[in-house]
Amino acid sequence: MRHAVYILFLLAGLTTSLLFIGPVSGRAQSVVDNDLYAQLLTQHVRDGVVDYGGLKRQETLLDRYLDQLAGVDPDGLADKERFAFYTNAYNAWTLKLILDHYPGIESIKDTGRLWQSPWKKKIARIGGGLLSLDEIEHDILRARYRDPRVHFAVNCASKGCPPLYGEPFTGRDLDRQLDHVTRAFINDPARYRLEGGTLHVSRIFKWFAEDFNDDPVGFFKTYAEEPLRSKLDAVPGDVRVSYLDYDWSLNGT
Repeated sequence: MRHAVYILFLLAGLTTSLLFIGPVSGRAQSVVDNDLYAQLLTQHVRDGVVDYGGLKRQETLLDRYLDQLAGVDPDGLADKERFAFYTNAYNAWTLKLILDHYPGIESIKDTGRLWQSPWKKKIARIGGGLLSLDEIEHDILRARYRDPRVHFAVNCASKGCPPLYGEPFTGRDLDRQLDHVTRAFINDPARYRLEGGTLHVSRIFKWFAEDFNDDPVGFFKTYAEEPLRSKLDAVPGDVRVSYLDYDWSLNGT
């Protein structure tokens, strides 16, 4: 009898101990902490231009943020929060890819190899596995959400790309943030030319034509503000479309 009581006593103690141990180490989290990323963006990004030299000196902070992302279970996030998570992950891992080769490169393309595009490298530690930037952008963000505004949120570290947004994307503010980056790009005179009846636009609208319903002019009109809106409306007949050369040079110093 005393032996049985002793066993019960041990089991009770073990149960109490487990209550204080907390979650099992290594278990994925469903909460995203973007504070480190916000700090790095505030300190090293101005109007989409990245101070890679300064960021390089704080690379350990970026590494810590990437470690935090690796500990998040994306499937445990709400839909908009998951969209924001993958967008931040894409941009943060792009920064890491550049820093791994910086200085000494003039383009993100310099980080690849003859037989492997930089976007095909499986570098992003997410959800217990490794993903490439292409997989994040095309297989997850584009395929699952079908929101063309994503093209103005992800950043490819190039001058031709929509600027790197200066704050983390969040589920709470996602629609506002996506609208902001889209309108900023569409209405930036450096990103288009309207000459006569021809609208010269980024090649993003050619590469991902299906995402814009093969109608870049319609997309421009949706997000155009003055004076662009009036200029588009003043074109007689259909607006023709031409595509600008894409600048792959590094989006920073």
